[in-house]
Amino acid sequence: MTNRQHSEQLNGTMLQGFSWNLPADGQHWRRLGQMADRLVSEGITSVWMPPACKGQAGRGDVGYGVYDLWDLGEFDQKGSVPTKYGTRREYASAVVALQQAGIDVLGDIVLNHKMGGDEPEEIQARPVASDNRLYDMGPLEPITAWTRFEFPGRDGELDDFTWDWTCFKGVDYDSATDRNGVWLFEGKGWDDDVSHEMGNYDYLMGVDVDLHNQAVYDQLLKWGVWYLDASGVDGFRLDAIKHMSRSFYLRWLSDLRQATGRELFCVGEYWSPYAGDLSAYLGGEHTMSLFDVPLHFAFYHASVDREHIDFAHMLDGAFVTADPVHAVTFVDNHDTQPNQALESTVQPWFKPVAYAIVLLREAGYPCVFFADLFGLPNDAIPAVAELPLLMEVRRRFAYGTQHDYLDEADLAGWTREGDESRPGSGVAVVLCNRPLPQDADDEEGDVPAEDGAEADEAEVAAEEPQEQPVWPTKRLYVGSSHAGEAWYCVLGDEVKVTIDETGTGEFPAASSSMVAVYLPEDAASRLDHIPIVMPR
Repeated sequence: MTNRQHSEQLNGTMLQGFSWNLPADGQHWRRLGQMADRLVSEGITSVWMPPACKGQAGRGDVGYGVYDLWDLGEFDQKGSVPTKYGTRREYASAVVALQQAGIDVLGDIVLNHKMGGDEPEEIQARPVASDNRLYDMGPLEPITAWTRFEFPGRDGELDDFTWDWTCFKGVDYDSATDRNGVWLFEGKGWDDDVSHEMGNYDYLMGVDVDLHNQAVYDQLLKWGVWYLDASGVDGFRLDAIKHMSRSFYLRWLSDLRQATGRELFCVGEYWSPYAGDLSAYLGGEHTMSLFDVPLHFAFYHASVDREHIDFAHMLDGAFVTADPVHAVTFVDNHDTQPNQALESTVQPWFKPVAYAIVLLREAGYPCVFFADLFGLPNDAIPAVAELPLLMEVRRRFAYGTQHDYLDEADLAGWTREGDESRPGSGVAVVLCNRPLPQDADDEEGDVPAEDGAEADEAEVAAEEPQEQPVWPTKRLYVGSSHAGEAWYCVLGDEVKVTIDETGTGEFPAASSSMVAVYLPEDAASRLDHIPIVMPR
């Protein structure tokens, strides 16, 4: 059974098991291993672990400034034996601990570029425009770039391949003249099957790996086979694929799967707000899944512009709508958090809505962000209080046929009928962006009474019937098997809904939040996490 099939059968949930500003104390692998049982209890079925390879900043490197793919925290290089997260032995132990608890592990791999070369080389290179890499800014000229990687701290152990300038295509810094820019090396060309931003977005950072150099390809395939054996991971998160040749990954993943005889679930990061870009890269081969970046941007824009939220069309441009099987949905990640290059942080007030959408709907494979689940002071990201409850509802009750009521911009919802093999399953969700009515007394409470009139007004008010505020409701079908049941709001307000003989109920929106979640009475009474409700 593949990771993907496993996740669907169990309503699986992926965890991005890190954030950008974790302490550089070399203890993260140990922490993840120790958390295995807790993660399983929260419904996590796979963990995406951060890059394990030694980065140019040694112990201070988050892992994306990759220096030596073969050093997983085993050699004294870049000022440290461990990486930011720990040693190779601790990494392998964490993988085993997670797997023994029933969690699949995805290793984050960075093959697009290298940084922190050991020696400079003089290279003939052509300057190109930073905003259009297809436009030459001048003739070939000599530059000096740090393109020779000999890994002296490893001294040939594990592998003796030396990288030199012929293994790369371009760079963004000439150390001889202390100039920044983008240079394309003599005899090289940018790959065509990449993003067409910047004219051609093959080059991203560092020294750009020439993926179609046969010696480089052979080295990366050799490393991939070794890494899978050394780490024990079940698959990959693939970094920065919009900058990498589509044909490379079609070939490399195919060869790697054939060499190892393993399925290797993979999810790629193609950073584009357009689902069409993701679909084009994925193609008909479906060699990987892709993170639903367009859906993240829909959440982000909604969270910073509440006035223009449109629940009826929020999912229209999402990758999960175009390809529900290969979409990995998420709310935020390490790149979108504050002060990062791709900062687009979903505002905290909207995150319960966003997580309800990714966790409680049928399509997609949701990925929860470590910082959102636990709250991390180093990242200034508070925990989403509702998230553990939503994860439990997904794991235990969000099954069965889905019925969508995404027909109004400011009042929408959906239901899941439940599965008879899972007692108590079924869920109803109401999203509301309408101004909620206020009690008449509250609206008039700030108007001062005239002298001597207060007692008289109180007597009149006591005699007159008081109108109760009417909350918006959504009429939702939850399935004929639920006819006559009582359903309770477990996220929102303390509300009971009785399902009629047709399997339909009038579900009120929440007064205290934008999202209300309802479960059958039996399920609501068996929740491990305390329902988050505010009595009216």
